[in-house]
Amino acid sequence: MRNGSLTHPSRTGVALVTPALLFVAVFVLAPLVFAVYISLTNWPLIGDYRFIGLDNYAAITGDTAFWRSVLYTLLYTALVTLPILVVGYLMAVLVRAGRPGSTLLRTVFFLPYVIGLSTLSFLTVLEAQPDSGGINVLLRRLGIADGSTAWLADGPLATGLIVVLVIWGVSGLTMVLVLAGMQQIPVELYESSELDGASWWDRERRITIPMLRRTIAMSLILSVIGSFLAFTQFFILTQGGPGSATTPIVLAIYQRAFVQLQVGSATALSVVLILVVGVISAAQFWLLRERD
Repeated sequence: MRNGSLTHPSRTGVALVTPALLFVAVFVLAPLVFAVYISLTNWPLIGDYRFIGLDNYAAITGDTAFWRSVLYTLLYTALVTLPILVVGYLMAVLVRAGRPGSTLLRTVFFLPYVIGLSTLSFLTVLEAQPDSGGINVLLRRLGIADGSTAWLADGPLATGLIVVLVIWGVSGLTMVLVLAGMQQIPVELYESSELDGASWWDRERRITIPMLRRTIAMSLILSVIGSFLAFTQFFILTQGGPGSATTPIVLAIYQRAFVQLQVGSATALSVVLILVVGVISAAQFWLLRERD
């Protein structure tokens, strides 16, 4: 009550929502509208520009470099998505039982994600050196290779190394998400299944996995979006090389804007990427939604 009268509920609600709306308008909508405007120009990084309409979007259909980066991004996404889920799930299985050492294992599994892909990528650059890197030293001592492999100078080898790095660095997040979902499953379900003679795999297949559908769906969506927006590991490890063999979409857009100085064209590619990621996310939500 203020001055003998009640505050109107609708005014209170508007007052609470207004800061959030202002934040979204200033930091999301305004930059997005400005980006769309830039995509309709021939904006260089330095110099004058002019309005060219939809020419940047029309040029995308014949942009072979961009479509090569799209195909490579799809390949990279296919290589990392399922392993991240499987490795993260197995990690969660190892640490969920509360057995001795589970807390230490949980910390060890999650530590690479805390360190971050930037730091892990810089460390990998050092360890992947042809003569002095730890990877080649280990392979040479094991007798698997001669110890002089140039991992980052070969497209397939560099891709394989990046895939392993990302699986190692990101699976800890999936473990945390899956473990949180596992802790919500009633213990009575497992106890009754044990009385019925169900094996460990039967309990996982019939109880755990079905009740983790939402968590698994969220993990897959995060993994796919992260793969489509991958940049840091490629920029640090290969710069998209050799040639353009390891150039994902975001790195191709970066090169278009800051190497070729075609900001208008790069922004048009960014707008298309936003739309594609939105469609893929919506499709995943629909395919992985809860069904009765």
